[in-house]
Amino acid sequence: MKIAVLGAGMVGRAIALDLVKDHQVSSFDISQSNLDLLSSYRTAVQLNQADLSLVSDYPGWLSAFDLVVTAVPGFMGYATLEAVIKSGKNVVDISFFPENALELDHLAIQNNCTVITDCGVAPGMSNFIIGRYNSEMDIASISCYVGGLPKNKIPPFEYKAPFSPVDVIQEYIRPARLKENGVIVTKPAMSEIENLTFDGVGTLEAFNTDGLRSLLFTMSHIPDMKEKTLRYPGHAKLITDLQNAGFFSETPMIVNGQSIKPLDFTSQLLIDQWKLHPGEEELTVMRVTLKGKNNTIEYELLDHYDTRTGLSSMARTTGFTCTAAVNLITKGLFDRKGVFPPELIGKDRECFDFVIDYLKERGVNWRRTNR
Repeated sequence: MKIAVLGAGMVGRAIALDLVKDHQVSSFDISQSNLDLLSSYRTAVQLNQADLSLVSDYPGWLSAFDLVVTAVPGFMGYATLEAVIKSGKNVVDISFFPENALELDHLAIQNNCTVITDCGVAPGMSNFIIGRYNSEMDIASISCYVGGLPKNKIPPFEYKAPFSPVDVIQEYIRPARLKENGVIVTKPAMSEIENLTFDGVGTLEAFNTDGLRSLLFTMSHIPDMKEKTLRYPGHAKLITDLQNAGFFSETPMIVNGQSIKPLDFTSQLLIDQWKLHPGEEELTVMRVTLKGKNNTIEYELLDHYDTRTGLSSMARTTGFTCTAAVNLITKGLFDRKGVFPPELIGKDRECFDFVIDYLKERGVNWRRTNR
């Protein structure tokens, strides 16, 4: 099939490199440096420099393609996805945007599109797991802990961002929605810090983030749900101190006669400090726990930077979950029309097993335990 990948950043690059093994792939990005990095792999991926914010141009750009992957920054994710659907294309999306993708369901049906959203590692793989077991057990609670971390801890942040710093900061300041005793509650991001121990990593801190997303509505019968982000201990306090000092404010201030938003300044400052450099090793750690009345099912993941391909762990775990979903569509395993978060696909055991096996073939190994 002919597939367009919108966005050639760290994750978009991994997606294109995986899909080009079996499909004709074209990558679009405004950044020539991103395209040059992709070109260095010397594959058959076609490279196109394009301003992806020009959504009115999408019908022309995308007319020749059978399927589209959207891997753009979160702030432009919803508009990008909407434009792809209006172009009448099947699409798999990994853009972590604040809007509710389910609101595009009617548009997708109108345009005869299969749309799989939030198809990364979390949200994404966690949703597949929850959907898989939802019909088999009476789930009383769900917890998801996930983090992408550098192998070498460099002060003060001890963190490197596989995504745009703007998206990470939004994760840190966007209020977190949780489910408690059957009621959706909203709490500050980075609140309710707890420490957990993970084999091969050690002690990490976890704090609330707004990662449940579609699960709050598609799995509304589950009374307790939470998603927390993992970082090395001390990171949350440092970020909270910056927020309290106004570094994430979007209210412009005048500096030397120039109007500047503190958030824009902070994001620009953190780009270099949080950037993963070529060859810099990092890891992804994740734990999804489903507690029922009579049993508990737990999935864990510990994945590392791939020294052979030079792909980061977060790019692999996120990108390959996305490409697994792409292949669900291309192989005819999933062809329903409308907008589908992964939990609505994972309930099909054949689809779930395909995703698990697809990841395993690429060295992303999930470990399941039953208690």
